[in-house]
Amino acid sequence: MTTQADVVPHVAELLDTAQQSATPVSTATPWPQLNLDEAYASQTALIARRHARGEHGVGLKLGFTSEAKMRQMGVDEVIVGQLTDGMQAADGGLIDLGALIHPRVEPEIAFLIGTAVDLADPDVDLEAAITGVAAGLEIIDSRYDGFRFDLPRVVADNTSAAMFVLGPWRAPDEVDLDDIPVTLRAGDEVVAEGTTAAILGHPLRTLPRLVALGGRLGLRLPAGSVVLAGAATEAVTLRPGPVSATVAGLGTVHAVAVADSAGPLGEGGD
Repeated sequence: MTTQADVVPHVAELLDTAQQSATPVSTATPWPQLNLDEAYASQTALIARRHARGEHGVGLKLGFTSEAKMRQMGVDEVIVGQLTDGMQAADGGLIDLGALIHPRVEPEIAFLIGTAVDLADPDVDLEAAITGVAAGLEIIDSRYDGFRFDLPRVVADNTSAAMFVLGPWRAPDEVDLDDIPVTLRAGDEVVAEGTTAAILGHPLRTLPRLVALGGRLGLRLPAGSVVLAGAATEAVTLRPGPVSATVAGLGTVHAVAVADSAGPLGEGGD
């Protein structure tokens, strides 16, 4: 029987195995009750397993940056996950659906952090450290059966992070991120639309939240790190074929999902 003392490595092993095998954790699997501190400790242990296999940290991602999603989950703060180089695909590159369980895709605003930042530093100015802004695609892929989880479980699962793609970087002073249109396409079909206002009213408003949370967790952002500020539309199921996100003033980012069978990209689901 798993005791509270070994709950963190146990959870990390279950989630890591699910990710590597592209097989969800069964609802029949005994699951320990986690508090939020244990959930973040499990996330750290999960990422450490990826690092041990040779991956390297490249940044952070934010979740629940929609006020509506926060209300739905009964929380009043964002959550944070960690990105590695093994999660990144090139702009226009391939997404292997066979390596994923039930992936969904959403359009993102990404920030490039040009100087090293310690989020626990009381004088940190994360916005001033931004040297680039880009349109992004994030592929989320819960390791839980049916994409069902509570708040601690999704935190432990690294906020469902799976893969991400970044478009060309623009200088921060070249684009106004205030309430600009965002479009997600599968091929030529528009499958989701929104604006950057869906991200806490303005993507830059996520940064103080990241500083507060990251400071408590002891997180750092080395120079060259990426921050995914959150989704501007709902996530939709990722199926074989091209997918792209366009952010007005930032341009378009592309990827191609590949698998043995083809099908259209549709509304979120499994």
